[in-house]
Amino acid sequence: MSQEQAVHAPPRLFGREHLALVLGVVGLVTLAAFENRAVGTALPTMVREFDALGSFGLANAAPNASYLVSLALAGLWADRRGPVAALRAGAITFVAAQLLVGTAQSMPMVIGGRLLSGFAEGLLDVALMVLVARALPAVLRPRMFSLFAAMWILPSVVGPVVTGLVTEQVGWRWVFLGALLLLVPTWLCLRPALRMPATTEQPTAKDVDALAAQRTLLPWALTASVALFALTWAGDQLETHPAIAWIAVPISLVVLGVAAVRIMPAGTFTARRGFPAVVAVRGLGGAAFAGAGAYLPLLLTVLHDFSPSRAGVTLSITGVSWALGSWLQGRDHGFDRLTVLRTGLALMTVGIAGTSLLAWTNHTWLGLISWSIAGIGMGLNSSSVSVLTLDLSDATNSGRNSSSAQMAGTISIAAVFALFGTLLAVNADHPTGWVFGAIITTSAVLALLALLTSAKVPRVQR
Repeated sequence: MSQEQAVHAPPRLFGREHLALVLGVVGLVTLAAFENRAVGTALPTMVREFDALGSFGLANAAPNASYLVSLALAGLWADRRGPVAALRAGAITFVAAQLLVGTAQSMPMVIGGRLLSGFAEGLLDVALMVLVARALPAVLRPRMFSLFAAMWILPSVVGPVVTGLVTEQVGWRWVFLGALLLLVPTWLCLRPALRMPATTEQPTAKDVDALAAQRTLLPWALTASVALFALTWAGDQLETHPAIAWIAVPISLVVLGVAAVRIMPAGTFTARRGFPAVVAVRGLGGAAFAGAGAYLPLLLTVLHDFSPSRAGVTLSITGVSWALGSWLQGRDHGFDRLTVLRTGLALMTVGIAGTSLLAWTNHTWLGLISWSIAGIGMGLNSSSVSVLTLDLSDATNSGRNSSSAQMAGTISIAAVFALFGTLLAVNADHPTGWVFGAIITTSAVLALLALLTSAKVPRVQR
């Protein structure tokens, strides 16, 4: 290749200039995915060992609660100082979390480690988004996000098996301590990208005012995290302490809603044209897919007599189809980003609606095929929202915008989990098809609302 051709050659994701960054970022995403899948497998053994079955729900809820606060802090930090410091802090917090859980002598230590884990995840998620925005040209971002989704396939398929073997053979502690060994080579790959300056643009007076306003939202993020924690706890207590739980659930939902209004960008709840509409789509789409997917294994077990291992096939379908959709959106297909987003939301709506057949009929194959269609749609939608978030941002607000979009997904998913969990708890003695049908149909309606809201998303030309 001549020197002139090299100068004008299109940028490549795995080219020499970006290779170390891509490997490091992908390594961190993969490590986080394995940790996410590992906890679900190891936690039952942990609570039995500590004779603390009642703490199972708290251990699960802890990361979500700290994640919200971390997202708000990371958005401010990354915009003001750049992504490097937040990324380093996230990695250090991840190490502390794994050490605390891996050496835990009691359940409170485990819960403390889980709180640190959620805090680390928020810092890493936002910092990686901002790092991608600043270090990669816009044309490569869709492919980078498709890689993010692809890196969840292996953890989703083999993660539970590997974790189960490690737990049985050498003990659950090595599930967490072993993750630290993988962090070292990942961090070494990221080192070249971490040499970027702390800031790339001098913030204007308007940007400084926006950052100051964002700081006032931190208390509301903390309020939302407490409400989220209480909401999850109350859902777990509906059978054992029904009176307290029935009071805590609506109060927590109201507090969470008030906090969400304060921490989301103005216009999010009215889907105002522009970035607020993108945030609304993120919240509605995430709630739709997660709300349906969380109850599919239980549906197949209760209504269709699937074994736990057979019912777990929905997790594999989710990981593979999501990754396929994300891969498709990153190809040179010639469609603009808004068209890809709307296609994904349409596939989600149709797919989730078809998945409801699992609740009403015995055609399990048709319902599972529909769920794979929904997964492809979610891959198209989720990655497109991430790309649009960065396209509608600049170096002074990409952190805030990324954290806002992720908080919208976290809060909306928590809300539907609480509502669906309450519906299931009321019918816990004998959950019939209409209960699961109502859950999945409601999820399809949320996907349809996301599709309609996408009409307010602007078409960005890059």
